[in-house]
Amino acid sequence: MAVFFPLCILYAVCALQVFASGAAETQTAEAASQNNEWVLCITGIDSSSLPANRVNISGLVERKLVDKLSSIGYRTRVLPEYAYYEDYAWTRERSAAARSLAAKIEERSQFLFRGEPDWRYRRNIERLDKEIENLRTALETAESNAPAINNQPVFKLTQGNIDLSFPAPPQQGGESRFCSSQRVDAFLSGTISNFHGRYVLSVKLYALYMRAFVWQDSIIFSDEDIETAIAQITRKLIIVLSGSAPAAVSINAQPSDSLILINRSFAGRGETNVMEFPPGSILVTATSPNHESLTFETSLAPGELARININLNPIEYVDVEIYGSGDNRIYHGAMYVGEAPFTLCLPLDTLEYVEMETSDLQRGTVVFHTPATSEVAQSLSLNASPPLQSGRVDRMRRHYYWSWGGVWISGITAWLSYYSLTGYSVVASTGNYSDEFAANYNIAYNIHNGSLIALGVTGAYCIYRLIRYLHAANRGATRVASTTPGIRHYQTEIPETIEIEEELQEKKE
Repeated sequence: MAVFFPLCILYAVCALQVFASGAAETQTAEAASQNNEWVLCITGIDSSSLPANRVNISGLVERKLVDKLSSIGYRTRVLPEYAYYEDYAWTRERSAAARSLAAKIEERSQFLFRGEPDWRYRRNIERLDKEIENLRTALETAESNAPAINNQPVFKLTQGNIDLSFPAPPQQGGESRFCSSQRVDAFLSGTISNFHGRYVLSVKLYALYMRAFVWQDSIIFSDEDIETAIAQITRKLIIVLSGSAPAAVSINAQPSDSLILINRSFAGRGETNVMEFPPGSILVTATSPNHESLTFETSLAPGELARININLNPIEYVDVEIYGSGDNRIYHGAMYVGEAPFTLCLPLDTLEYVEMETSDLQRGTVVFHTPATSEVAQSLSLNASPPLQSGRVDRMRRHYYWSWGGVWISGITAWLSYYSLTGYSVVASTGNYSDEFAANYNIAYNIHNGSLIALGVTGAYCIYRLIRYLHAANRGATRVASTTPGIRHYQTEIPETIEIEEELQEKKE
């Protein structure tokens, strides 16, 4: 008994130590967080547009970026980033728990199928049922408890970047796959181009949690101030990457049903909650039916809460009346809107396109600015004409080019014959020449006069063909017109007979 009592005390102390150790390990496990690192990859700077003797500037810029960004020690996650990694880890844990439960249930089914002696069968069934119950509890725990994500992970560059190795940037559309293959959370890409003897460096940052480029900037520098330029652009980049002081924005828009987009992503209707963004520029868009849309860019400073109030201006409309007879069809842009007579309700002071089609497939189109006031009803006149014959403009162009070639040939002939006639005239002025010379002189004189006549004829014909070509080319062009106050009745204008005869003559030619 004297020995048994000390042994009991020793057992109790050991049990307490084991329990305390297990509790401490449990608390440590519960307090442990995931995603403790945030890794950035700097891709190769594209300098292919530079001359061959200047492409080495990209390597210098890459090394300086590594040197500057290595000073970042940690990153503070913004809310969208934290939510992305939390959802990813949560999904992974639930999937793992569900797979373990499914595997254990399958193991129990296989055990029932094989069968074993009675005493061993009951023991194994109890063991499997207990394990399945524990796995069910683990799955319920995983589904109800979101994993803890490190809100201030350690910032790191890839080992390849540290070793001054820079992979090629991904093609458009392959950014997410690139991040997965490189095991990084973001990558930085850039280009260097020439600008009047200086360099233009443009860099942009792709973040996996946004699946988009979240920041970009550019700077112009020369060989002498490259250090200043890299320091300036990395200063902004470090603020974005470290995230030590995230920016926030809250937007209130009127009317209350306005659709609000931030960086082309939905942010709310009428009013948004306070949303965190990396410091830098954001693009805000607000739209509402029957109101003018508004898009603008604003800058967010680190630690700043920007409150933006937007009042969209209502759109004022004016009635533009189009009159006609029969079943003339009216199109606003490419959309059929009705038959003439028809009244279009259009916004004030905007550029509009209207097309009319008659029953015999004649068309008339016009581009016009709507008036700046809606006080007076407006009307618009359209002229319809048959569609151009296929290939008529090309045919007119070829005829014009041939006539222009004739002008060149006749012009060169007139120039050569002039110098030849001048030579004959010098000899003839001496008065000492034969009859054969006189005959050749007359021939040269006639050739020169003939070439001048040919030059005049071909020049006139070329002008005629140019006018025909411009007329045919402009017939299919949409005219620009303006509306007029009051009502003007629409009438279809049939082309004159002379134009029809010209088209028949072109066919014969």
